[in-house]
Amino acid sequence: MSVYVMSDLHGLSLDDLKRLLAKAEFCDSDFLYILGDVIDRRGDGGIEVLRWLMTKPNAELILGNHEEMLLKCDFLFSEKEPDISACDTYIESGGEVTLEALKKLDQKTVNDIFDYLGKAPLYKTLKVNGQDFILCHGGLDEFDKSKRISDYTAEELLWAWPEYDDEYYEDITTVFGHTPTIFYGKEFKGRILHRPTWIDIDIGASAGYGTAMLRLDDMKEFYI
Repeated sequence: MSVYVMSDLHGLSLDDLKRLLAKAEFCDSDFLYILGDVIDRRGDGGIEVLRWLMTKPNAELILGNHEEMLLKCDFLFSEKEPDISACDTYIESGGEVTLEALKKLDQKTVNDIFDYLGKAPLYKTLKVNGQDFILCHGGLDEFDKSKRISDYTAEELLWAWPEYDDEYYEDITTVFGHTPTIFYGKEFKGRILHRPTWIDIDIGASAGYGTAMLRLDDMKEFYI
């Protein structure tokens, strides 16, 4: 069994996702974590990939800030009190294509999607080949080495924007997305960024820089 991580697909087509998995020879005994932001900005807004994820026993979504924003717009598909400000913010952040795709689905399917997103964890801890990992969407904002991962708030895990020289737990590798690697320098455009205590796997898919996947067992990188 191998463990793979991806992040920030932002409307990647299911065909392209399957092409990347095939490139890595991903199989039923392997496990895939997607570190948030499957949705928004292009294509069908990631809805087909979300529906595929919901059927896979060997794949799990960790919540991203875009999924959190969508959850705040559930009133559009229910009788809940509307939050127009939250909806406006979501649309400005690229959510319009996702909302349009959801409107084409029956109510049960929409409810199932919102239920799935509502149950998605904020982080995951695991050990691979003796190495401890924390998987989350954005990093660890307001980091304190004496602070347990369970004490971080949703905002700190979803909206962190780590600096290049930031350091996290010395004995744990933190893997996240959210910040496209090009923001750390043009030399990192379209490439996974490895730092001493963390790895950024958001290579800027929505900006046309491709999509990446990392195998934690041996740190092998796969790109399309």
